[in-house]
Amino acid sequence: MSYVFTPAPPASVPVQGRTERFPVHRIYCVGRNYEEHAKEMGFTGREPPFFFLKPADAVVPVNAGETGTIPYPSLTKDLHHEIELVVAIGTGGKNIKAADAKKHIYGYAVGLDMTRRDLQGEMKKQGRPWCIGKAFDQSAPIGPITPADKAGDVTKAVIYVQVNGKDRQRSNVSKLIWNIGETIEHLSAAWELQPGDLIFTGTPEGVAAVVSGDTLVGSVAGLGTLSVKIA
Repeated sequence: MSYVFTPAPPASVPVQGRTERFPVHRIYCVGRNYEEHAKEMGFTGREPPFFFLKPADAVVPVNAGETGTIPYPSLTKDLHHEIELVVAIGTGGKNIKAADAKKHIYGYAVGLDMTRRDLQGEMKKQGRPWCIGKAFDQSAPIGPITPADKAGDVTKAVIYVQVNGKDRQRSNVSKLIWNIGETIEHLSAAWELQPGDLIFTGTPEGVAAVVSGDTLVGSVAGLGTLSVKIA
């Protein structure tokens, strides 16, 4: 097959203990999936799950033990961090039941859903899509994927992010409103999941702004740390 220009190589993420990389198909994100974060955003209760997408090439893969760099993005004066457990899909499917979800998971990683909060808020006020607040370039830093059989019990893992050495967000994955299996069930009812899909499962309370020069270090217990500097 020939193309009118050479296509970019696929976005990919390193895998712990392997030389092969995980090719990224799509990035799905779950909104307001921790109760306390929902409250700080002005919502309460267990609302039906909702999703938004980032482009695959929004990923910024960061190797274990290294610090990645992302630029402070254009158009915003209010860039927020959102630490998240990321689920990597290895086997696709549609209408997957929550009880069967584990069969479709390749592994897990630590991710940051970076958000241009001011732009997102303005789009919300206008009733318009808020892709500009979420789906911008380099908005999805992610650490290496740990295969599921080496990740331990992520459903009860501590999750946190520190900015310049001070806690900003700290919670536990057990506080997800919609757990991993339920999220996959809802998501696969709307889209047919494919190998290479990444699911950012939501962020706990404590989201706040960062500025150029800040260093973020996030972790999900058992998955190592993700270190990112804002250029």
